[in-house]
Amino acid sequence: MKFLEDLLEWGGTKKDIACLIVSAIALIISIFDLLPLPFDAAWIAIVLCGIPIILEAIIGLVTAFDIKADVLVSLALIASVIIGEDFAAGEVAFIMQLGALLEDLTVAKARAGIEKLVHLTPRTARIYTQSGEKIIPAEQVKVGDRLRVLPGETIPVDGVITAGQTAINEAVMTGESLPVDKSVGDTVSSGTVNQFGSFDMEATKVGEDSSLQRMIRLVQSADAGKAKIVSLADRWATWIVVTALTAAILTWLFTKEPIRAVTILVVFCPCALVLATPTAIMAAIGNATKHGFLVREGDALERLAAVRRVTFDKTGTLTHGRPQVVAITSLLPQAVSKEELFAYAAGAEQRSEHPLGKAVVRSFQESSKAVIPSATDFQMLPGRGVKATVLGHEILAGNWALVQGDSANASIPSSAETYLQQGCTLIYLAVDGKIAGFLALADTLRDDAPETIRQVKAAGVTPVLLTGDHNQAAQHIANQLAIPEVLSSCLPEDKLQYIENCQNSGIQVCMIGDGINDAPALKKAYVGIAMGGIGSDIAVEAADIALVNDKIAEFPHLIRLARRMMGTIRLNLSFSMLLNFAAIVLAITGILNPVVGALVHNAGSVLVIVNSAFLLTWKQKAKT
Repeated sequence: MKFLEDLLEWGGTKKDIACLIVSAIALIISIFDLLPLPFDAAWIAIVLCGIPIILEAIIGLVTAFDIKADVLVSLALIASVIIGEDFAAGEVAFIMQLGALLEDLTVAKARAGIEKLVHLTPRTARIYTQSGEKIIPAEQVKVGDRLRVLPGETIPVDGVITAGQTAINEAVMTGESLPVDKSVGDTVSSGTVNQFGSFDMEATKVGEDSSLQRMIRLVQSADAGKAKIVSLADRWATWIVVTALTAAILTWLFTKEPIRAVTILVVFCPCALVLATPTAIMAAIGNATKHGFLVREGDALERLAAVRRVTFDKTGTLTHGRPQVVAITSLLPQAVSKEELFAYAAGAEQRSEHPLGKAVVRSFQESSKAVIPSATDFQMLPGRGVKATVLGHEILAGNWALVQGDSANASIPSSAETYLQQGCTLIYLAVDGKIAGFLALADTLRDDAPETIRQVKAAGVTPVLLTGDHNQAAQHIANQLAIPEVLSSCLPEDKLQYIENCQNSGIQVCMIGDGINDAPALKKAYVGIAMGGIGSDIAVEAADIALVNDKIAEFPHLIRLARRMMGTIRLNLSFSMLLNFAAIVLAITGILNPVVGALVHNAGSVLVIVNSAFLLTWKQKAKT
């Protein structure tokens, strides 16, 4: 049996296409008798297309007693050959293999997302003891070991900072682009990146217990738990086989004409039924491609049509994924204007490597025609901010603790609290030792996000916001977009758990995200869609569909297209079944012989293909 399985796998898609081309030519030669061959040219199609079908049917029956559509096809092929109807046998084999090829072409390539996650795992750790500092393999770190992490290094295990201050890029775990300031007593996770100051830490979770390893296991388990849709032709195969055999045997017994029985088997072969789904899927995939979607799983659109809830990640999906200055407030308006405050901040941050500092400089360049003032005596203060001299003034730009100075007990201004409640990140400024004001930075909405959410609702799908950002920022975005349900401060396992709970309750969920932290949820969701343009490679690999150009406004079209595709499939199936039953009646009465029956079959298959082709250019007007 292993030999038969290896034989079926030989050559792959290129071999299948070559066999179909040769078989098509052979069938044309057979029906028009174009060449004086010593045998019927249809035998070429029988051998190239029919034998693999027969082998597949035998393997399924022997190994698992699995009755699929190819069982009936095999019976029809063998019966047609026995009574000498070679063309009918070749034509049925050709159509069935064409349908199988179309299905194969809709199957995505093998994905390597889990391998890429594994590559993120730090390989070494810098451990230090009383005897000195040394580098060891990360898997040898034990709970309680003291480690040192330098700027730019990936944190090897979970732990607690024991000395030093820094800022950590936690995008791999939370998806948020803004770095998080850390100091003594704060926890850090494996796989996240130390951006600035060096720090010492004590290991608390190592090896398989670390955050990154847990996420890898989440992705693996989510992938294993996702059920695949079985084709309708195979789902109905047992019923079709039993009905066809019963009709053929009864016709043979009552009419004593085996040719009528064979004709029933031929016309009952589910050729159009087999083509009904893959042709519609391929046409819909072609349509989706024109709108910027790369469909990586053949049945993804079939699943999307059943979705009734869609969960959006925030950063990089509904927002641009990069902070910018949205407000400037001067607390000393008589002495320092907003414009001067912005210039001081841009000058001080010009040499900073901190993402927030770069955002200040970029925002100043985009909004002001003035030249950024030069700075001297620049100092980077990890975990706190920067210090520099700009236009003769000493400037401090950073967190509240940095700028307080002599006013150590001063409270944050009420105007700053307002922006904090909206989820903004604030950079406070002190000029010559006096607190002068602050800059509010926030990730901004994509221009097409509000209309996208409105159209999603119009399609009868409920939007949900799942984000690793804190509650104020999440609620602020949700209020702007009128998203009714929000879950904030989500870790990867939190997003996965929410989706699993929904689907266990019978609510099929589509997840749209862009970050590494979204990979488990993208895998677990009934349909996962990744932002392919700015999203991480791992998120794209984990998803069923990638939005290549990041135009989130196209998503409502994809939902409507998926539902239209399912309508086309149902129409194709209904037509093919009606055609089969009509052909059976004609076969029982003797009006159809196997060759004519095969041609009727062929006509039905062509009509199914034509009907599916209309999906290539279909587009429904957006609902107002």
